[in-house]
Amino acid sequence: MKLFLPLLYVLLMFAGCRSSVDKKNTSTESEIVVPDLKQIKKSGVIRVVTNYNSTNYFVYKGQPMGYQYELLQQFANFMDIKLEVSVSNDLDANFIDLQNGQLDIIASSLAVTRESEEMVAFTEPHSYSRQVLIQQAYSIGKDGKPLSAPNELIRNQLDLAGKSIYVQKGSAFVQRLRSLANEIGDSIDIVEIPDYEVEQLIELVAAGEIPYTVCDENLARVNLNFYPNIDVETAVSFPQKQAWAVNKGAPELLSAINNWMVSFKKTARYERIYQKYFLNKRSIHIVDAGFHSIKGGQVSVYDDIIKRESEKLDWDWRLIASIIYQESRFIPDAESWAGAKGLMQLMPETAERFGVSSINSPDENIQGGIQLLQWLDERMKLRVEDPNERIKFVLASYNVGIGHVLDAMLLAEKYGKDPAIWDDNVDFFILNKSNPKYYNDPLVKFGYCRGEEPYHYVREILERYNHYKNVMN
Repeated sequence: MKLFLPLLYVLLMFAGCRSSVDKKNTSTESEIVVPDLKQIKKSGVIRVVTNYNSTNYFVYKGQPMGYQYELLQQFANFMDIKLEVSVSNDLDANFIDLQNGQLDIIASSLAVTRESEEMVAFTEPHSYSRQVLIQQAYSIGKDGKPLSAPNELIRNQLDLAGKSIYVQKGSAFVQRLRSLANEIGDSIDIVEIPDYEVEQLIELVAAGEIPYTVCDENLARVNLNFYPNIDVETAVSFPQKQAWAVNKGAPELLSAINNWMVSFKKTARYERIYQKYFLNKRSIHIVDAGFHSIKGGQVSVYDDIIKRESEKLDWDWRLIASIIYQESRFIPDAESWAGAKGLMQLMPETAERFGVSSINSPDENIQGGIQLLQWLDERMKLRVEDPNERIKFVLASYNVGIGHVLDAMLLAEKYGKDPAIWDDNVDFFILNKSNPKYYNDPLVKFGYCRGEEPYHYVREILERYNHYKNVMN
C-alpha cells in the first residue's frame, strides 16, 4: 500500500487541479464543422478514437488487434474508407473532440446512459454487459500462491455504503455509482482517477493497493484470467447497452453505422470476433506473452537490434519494425519467390554490396537493410526535401526499386501533379505504371511495373507504424 500512496496523492492532486474539464469552446457553434457521411467518404478517412486495453485495441507480435479494432476495420472495409485510429483513455476529452468535429466515432464499450445521450448520439449496441465490483478475494505472493485466507467479500450493494471505490474519471461507472448511492440511501466515496484506464485499476485491486473498482463484466471476466485473486461476481447494475458514439450533427453516419451493425451482428464473422476476445481462453492468454503491447511491450525478439541500427538512419525504430513485419513477419530465414532473404528480404547482390556475409543473420540482415534505406534516402534528398514525405518515396523504392519511383515522379510532373508529394500525386502514377499509357511514355526509363504492390506497401507500413506509435514507446 505504501508504494501506491505517493502515486495516488499525485493523481488526486492532479484531479483537483482539473476537477472539471473546461468544456468551453472558443469557437462559436457556426464555426464548428461536423463532418457527416458524405464529407467522410469524400475525404476517404474516418477518424476514430478507442481505448487501449487487452480486449479493445493492442498490438500482438507486430500486428494490431482487438475487439473494437476488428469491428472498426470491418465497418471501414464495408464503407470503403481508410480507418485512422487514435488512442485516448480520457473520456471527457474524447467527448469534447467529438462535439468539436475533430473525431467521427468514439469506439469503445460506452454504456448508454441518459446523461451521455444529452451530449452524443449512441449507435446500435455492439454488445451488452453489467457493471460489476472488482474486489480482492485473497492476496498473492510473487509465486502466484495465496498469502492470506480469503477476504470477506461484498455481496450486498447496501454494504458499499461508506466504501471508497476508485474509477476512471468521467466514466459511466461514476454515473452508476452516484445513482447507486441514491438507491441505497447512503454515501459511497467515489474516487475519480484521471489518466488511469480500468485495467490499470483492476491491477491495483489485485495487488491490494486500492480496495475496489468497477468494470464491465465482459472485460472483468477476461481480467480474471490475468488476476485469479480478484472477485467479479457482485453486480452493481443491470445489463446495459454498450455502443459507439457519434456527433448528433452526423445523422447519416449514425444511420450507416446502425444499418451495418444490425446486419453484421448476425454474421458468423461477428460471432468469431466476440468469441476470440471474450470467450476463447487461448486468445485471452496471448496477453501473457512478451510480444503483447500491454505486457512485455515487445514487437519482436529483434527489438534491441532494430533500435540500435535505426539510430544510424535517424528513423523511428517502430517504422523499421513495421518494414520488417511487412517483409518477413520477423521470420529470420524467410525467402521470397524472387530469392530475397532474411528479416529485411535482401537480394543476394544487395547483401553483397553492403557487406552482408551471412544473409540470414538477424544482425547482419537488419544492418544491410538499414544501409539500403540510407542509400535510397540520400538519393531522394535532392528531389524531396520534406523528411516525412521522403519516407514514402524511400519505402516505395525499397519495395520496387528507385528507378520505377523516379519514373512515377517524372510522370507526375508531366501531368501537372507535384513530384515531391506522394499521396494523390506520385502514388497515382506508381499505381498505374502497369497501364500502357504510362509505362510506354517516352519519359519512362524502367518500363512496366506492377504498381499495386508498392502502392499498398507504403500505405500498409505507415498504417501499421501508426498503430505501433499508438501503443509502443
